[in-house]
Formats: sequence, structure tokens, C-alpha cells
Amino acid sequence: MSVNESIAPEPILQLGLGFMASKTLLSAVELNIFTVLARGGRDRASIAAEVGLHPRSSADFLDALVSLGLLNRDDEGIYRNSPTAEIFLDRAKPSYVGGILEMANGRLFGFWDNLTDALRTGTQQNEVTHTGAPFFATLSQDPVAWRNFLNGMNGVSTPLAGALASDFDWSGRQHLVDLGGALGAVPAAVLQSHPEMTGTVFELPPVRPVFEEFVARHGLSDRLFFHGGDFFSDPLPPADVYVMGQILHDWNLEQRQFLLRKAYDALPDGGTLIVYDAMIDDDRRHNTYGFMVSLNMLIDTEGGSEYTVADATDWLAEAGFSKVNSRPLIGGYTAIYATK
Repeated sequence: MSVNESIAPEPILQLGLGFMASKTLLSAVELNIFTVLARGGRDRASIAAEVGLHPRSSADFLDALVSLGLLNRDDEGIYRNSPTAEIFLDRAKPSYVGGILEMANGRLFGFWDNLTDALRTGTQQNEVTHTGAPFFATLSQDPVAWRNFLNGMNGVSTPLAGALASDFDWSGRQHLVDLGGALGAVPAAVLQSHPEMTGTVFELPPVRPVFEEFVARHGLSDRLFFHGGDFFSDPLPPADVYVMGQILHDWNLEQRQFLLRKAYDALPDGGTLIVYDAMIDDDRRHNTYGFMVSLNMLIDTEGGSEYTVADATDWLAEAGFSKVNSRPLIGGYTAIYATK
């Protein structure tokens, strides 16, 4: 067999062993490396002493983070955060997205070991796999896991919140309700740039204590409110804009169509529903991140998956929305603005 020298196994090996780099980052977040270095450059011994690294591991671990572009090291051996890590991985900054990485480390990394079982059986492989108990109800009974989950949802929503706040025309809008909005990253970003507006997060009642901490930290307790309930069984709070971010991918087709119709019925004429998810491109070839999220829904939900932009557009039209416009956001996400 002749060998084509332009074809090499390295991309396959890097992909197959990519969990090593992933876990290196997740452990760095768990060990608080980036928050420690946000206070200033440190040498290896100082970092190791503060975060508890063993002498055998510290050099390779920190230099692996350098090679991954997450840390910089100067000629004197002083480590500092890369510009990206400084913005997004310091727990003290509002731009911190590490919540989703903390959840990945604490929950998802282990569950993905069962992907093959999920592919063969079509059944979820998370905390409730062997109990059959409802996912959210079960998770909310564990305070640490629940807080970890909510912070994770907030972490992945934080950069998307800024994109939505600047992309959508909020002029003339008075009140938005984020349906299943976790801690309220999206309304917080919108309200901070539009002081004339107020907002509500409609969530399961156990979310309230963590939500109130988040809102207080952002100085929005007088403008961003909590409404406890279940969007399948309870009336939706009134609003002129609803947001469903990373919600539809949790549910099966019948449940998605029910939620979209319910939002349509509750909106006033001229009201808007914003849907965003890691939607798969209509050709189903390019949005790798969307496919990975969809496989995660296979592992983590009973009937969820990602879906194409065309799918969502059709569902919104069937629900009654007369004007539907899709726009790419960031990081493989798409937003659809649907007006009644």
C-alpha cells in the first residue's frame, strides 16, 4: 500500500486523546489556578504551595497550561494568565465562564464515559439513570450539585447574554421574562445596558436562593425578579419579550411545540420570543459544537437533542409567529427572534 505523505495520523490521535487536554483545563479551574494568578504573576513554587500541587506534578501541569495557551511564562519563570484566561476564568470577574467547566468536571466528564451505552440504548446516563426519578427534581435535592449545575448554566450563558443584549433591538421594550433562565445572566446583561427595563426569571422554586445571591452581586435586586413555577403547568408571567435559552434542547418534539405555543398565546401582539441554542446547521455538516451538545442531551436528558435552524423556524411558524428571523451569535450558537 502506498503512503500519502500529506495524510498523517496526528489529527486522529489529538482528537482521540483530547480528553487529556480537557481534563487538564478542568482540573486547573477546580484548583483555582486562574483566580490565583489574576492577583498577579507567581513562580511555580508559590503557585504549588497555594493551590496544593505536588512537586512531581507542578512543572508539567503548569507548563501544559502554557502549551495550551491558557498561561504565559516569562524568562524568569513567572506564570501569568493568558489574556483570554484572565477575562473568562477568574472567578472574581463577572465575565467568568468557568461555571460550565466546573459542572463539566463535577458531572459531565464521568457521565460521558457511558456515551456508548447511550448510543446503543437511547437512554440518559446521568444521576437518575438507575432511579427513574425526574432529573431536575433529583438534582435540586443535592445542594452542592444543584448550585454547581446552576452556576454551570450561568457560565455558558454569560457570553451569550452580552451578545443578545447588543444584537437585539430592545428599544420600546419594558419587561422581559427569561423562561428557565437559571440565575438570570441574560436579563442581567440586558438590564445593565437598558436601565429603563425590568426583568423576571421564571424558574423552579429551588433556584430562588442562588438566583437572589447572583442578582444582589449585580446590584439588580430592585429590577430583576424571581417567579417560581413550572413552565409546563403554570401560567407564564406577562412580558413583551420572552427568552428561551438552552431550553428547547432539553425536551422532545411534542414538549417543544407545547412550550412555543404557550409562549405565543401569552405574548401581547407585537411581543417577541427569543430562542437560542447551539442549533445544528441546516446542512448538518459544520457545527461540531452543536453536535457535541446534542450528544450531551442524549446523556443528560430523557428526550432532548439539538435541532436545526430550519426545524426551529418551522416550529415557530406552526405556533403562530408571523415574523421569524435567525441570527448567528457566538461559539456555535444561533438566536431566533420570533414576533407575534
